[in-house]
Amino acid sequence: MVVSHFLKWIHTAKVSERVAAAAALARAYIDRDLPFDDRCAAEAALTLLLDDPSSKVRQAMAEVLSMSHHAPPQIISALASDQPEVSGAVLVRSPLLSDADLIDRVAGGQKAIQALIADRPAVSMALAAAIAEVGEAEACKVLLSNSGAHVASLSFRRMAERFGHLPAVREALIGDSRLPADCRHMLLVKLGEALQGSPFVLALIGQARAAKVTRDACVKASLTLIESTRAVEHAALIEHLRLRGDLTASFLIRTVAHGKVDFFGSALVALTQQSEPRVRALLAGGQDVALQALFRAAGLAQATHGILIRAMKIWREVANGKRVAGVQEVSWLMLKELGGQQAEGDLAVLVKSIHLEALRENARDHALAIAAA
Repeated sequence: MVVSHFLKWIHTAKVSERVAAAAALARAYIDRDLPFDDRCAAEAALTLLLDDPSSKVRQAMAEVLSMSHHAPPQIISALASDQPEVSGAVLVRSPLLSDADLIDRVAGGQKAIQALIADRPAVSMALAAAIAEVGEAEACKVLLSNSGAHVASLSFRRMAERFGHLPAVREALIGDSRLPADCRHMLLVKLGEALQGSPFVLALIGQARAAKVTRDACVKASLTLIESTRAVEHAALIEHLRLRGDLTASFLIRTVAHGKVDFFGSALVALTQQSEPRVRALLAGGQDVALQALFRAAGLAQATHGILIRAMKIWREVANGKRVAGVQEVSWLMLKELGGQQAEGDLAVLVKSIHLEALRENARDHALAIAAA
């Protein structure tokens, strides 16, 4: 038999010769043209080659067998447990490795192995969850760049929680269109915390000023985030904000001033536990008394009701095509509801700040338009 001669020959052959012979024998095995007895002998020979002292021989076997559905499973298992230059091809490509096999190897904690598994052409949701839960940062980054990976919302959340403070992973997460809105907000907060703690920023403007600038930037970023958040994701984002303590009355007032009426409605649904159709109907056409009752149920102070109702009426007219208005006009009318520029108190300060920000933004846009003309 050819295989019997091969087994005698390998003890004296050079490494380069053994490499070529191992690859040829592996190809002959997966071609499935060998008679049954010769297949059995070839499998025995390939198994023996797992003990070859040269990793190049085992690597040659791995390259040939890694994509075959008909490779000997015990050989695939052994090659997958070999050193990275041998196991790489098998871990990335072999269809014989089950999710359970791969999850066990991810749990082993070797950074290189985790990254190889995360780069497989197809990564199931269960395997992605294991990488998100116990994988190193590099494996999570590779997973996020893998278009063949099926990543659940919970797995995105775990990666954001574990590695959102690392710029490389944070950038990969933010760049993924599948990232849920609540995770995006979490990363915005982490970015703000990183900037706030930067020695350069602290030296430049001081701790108190850095905290205020960061807080204001996070609020603005959150409002921008709402614009790109689908309605079906509002509930998750609202729960995230609520748990963080960021779903405040001042934030809700900002959302209304900026015309985020759908998001405001979703927040009221969560806060009041009333049905979505009822809340939507009240915001779309409810009388003042009904709106006040809704705001009370949401825990909004009586002092905020007037400006919220004033803003809602303006946005209703805009939605119905009866009026053209933006944040600047709405915030000005909200301020008038409080007594105009002379109004005092925390609520007036908040509405004034919204109005001034709108003025600055509009002036900036106008200047850019002039420059571009």
